[in-house]
Amino acid sequence: MTEPSILLKVNQLTVALPAGMDRENAIEDVDLEVRQGQIVCLVGESGSGKSVTAASVMGVLPRKLLTISRGSILLEGEEIAVASDRRLCELRGSRMAMVFQEPLTALNPVMTIGAQIAEVIKIHEPNSRKRAIDDRVLELLTDVHLPDPAGIRHSYPHQLSGGQRQRAVIAMALALEPALIIADEPTTALDVTTQAQILKLFRELLFKHKSALLLITHDFGVVAEVADEILVMRHGRVVERGGPRDVLDNPSHPYTQALVAAVPSFRFRRSVEGTTEPVLKADNLHLTYQSRSLSGRKRETRALNGVSFEIGRGETVGIVGESGSGKTTLAKCVMRFEVPDRGRISINGHNIELLSGAGLRNFRRRIQMIFQDPYKSLNPRRTVGQAITEGPIYYGTKYKEAVDQAGGLLELVGLRRHDLDRFPHEFSGGQRQRICIARALAMEPEIIVADEPVSALDVSVQAQVLDLFESLRKKLNFSMLFITHDLRVASNICDRVAVMSRGRIVEIGETETVFRNPQDDYTVSLLAAVPGGLELTVQAARTDNKFAAERR
Repeated sequence: MTEPSILLKVNQLTVALPAGMDRENAIEDVDLEVRQGQIVCLVGESGSGKSVTAASVMGVLPRKLLTISRGSILLEGEEIAVASDRRLCELRGSRMAMVFQEPLTALNPVMTIGAQIAEVIKIHEPNSRKRAIDDRVLELLTDVHLPDPAGIRHSYPHQLSGGQRQRAVIAMALALEPALIIADEPTTALDVTTQAQILKLFRELLFKHKSALLLITHDFGVVAEVADEILVMRHGRVVERGGPRDVLDNPSHPYTQALVAAVPSFRFRRSVEGTTEPVLKADNLHLTYQSRSLSGRKRETRALNGVSFEIGRGETVGIVGESGSGKTTLAKCVMRFEVPDRGRISINGHNIELLSGAGLRNFRRRIQMIFQDPYKSLNPRRTVGQAITEGPIYYGTKYKEAVDQAGGLLELVGLRRHDLDRFPHEFSGGQRQRICIARALAMEPEIIVADEPVSALDVSVQAQVLDLFESLRKKLNFSMLFITHDLRVASNICDRVAVMSRGRIVEIGETETVFRNPQDDYTVSLLAAVPGGLELTVQAARTDNKFAAERR
């Protein structure tokens, strides 16, 4: 058999950083090949150069900040490192496409999902008929397993959950069946079942259309699931490369060994004592969203349907479930960003819907939220220091004290004190999420609502942040509502876990009990879909009260 053709060849690629940065080059002497039908994974911590490598290939580097100083990039034999803007526009979408890490910034907020996917086809295939384009859009939305494709094609990005938006971006990238797909953390916002579907879809596409995938990820579970070759990057250099067995099972570089050791696994902690006093209680919450399209079609979405739970003082309760199950809507109700149609939410026995004026301001200080999308939740015109100190200063902390506290918090979440003077766009996605965590902790809240707070973080920083949450919880005795699609993360930090599906809590209890002995079929399906060769033998868990974890 002939060897598969090389679709992408990068040789000695070096991208220079502006003067005054922590190192001379963003990436240096990077070599890689991606062959037809192959999935090559770039892994490494935030700031290691993974996204810069991808942006270089796509020709989307910010030219005033980052420039290619040497090296070549061959796409199907064509040199594109010095290609004109016109030629790069012709290649983007048709021969190479990119799935970005943050879907909300990649989608146009004033265009429907269907119109944005159709736009890609119209630009590159202007003679296509409207009926054919409409059929292709529906086919793509169905392929990425979005619910109600006919309805979602008429929806706007803000009307979808984070995971649904990511699937829409993937559908857009697949529109013209490009030879090379570059995916920058494409499964970060996806629940485990959808993640498995998307990874399977990528693999099917490679063989069906003779394409290839350059996958950037910090999730070693995903890497173990799909990688044909792995490149480990650190400080802009490739420090190790090889197949999954070599890199994951027998890493040779100390940095790779540290990354593999930090991969989260199912680890159940002892429940905290003295959690009988509920600090937050939700009783029979109902919330239905109603919308109407431009054509007048009415649409109803039952986001919450009889949700009840409580959180004890010092306790961490996890909410897990697929995208669109109601997790984030529940968090918004707890924060009073949304008001439920029926039901009651109380903090220390006080109904939050009755709060106003000084009482509402005091409530805002006692409960803080860490949002799923860090880029959306940070003001691009304000420095990191201004973002973190704004809350404490508003509530009376002296400026100098607030700045000193902010610098200490940045160091706690793995950044540097002098990063206070930088702006959000100067950080990677994982670094921005750490800034959001520091901002929430600055208020020393009684309750933290964390919506996927570690989904954008690499495994080593993820482990540090989870440890940080735990140490601060013990020190400050705050309670936490922890929303995540990663069941392994939930097992590490949650005392109890609630499983949500279609707006309902289908199962709730101590984390170890729920995961070792799931009672609902939906919980079983979530556990069975955990990526990375960690197949949970649920039947064995039920009969023997043990988890069985196997490498595929």
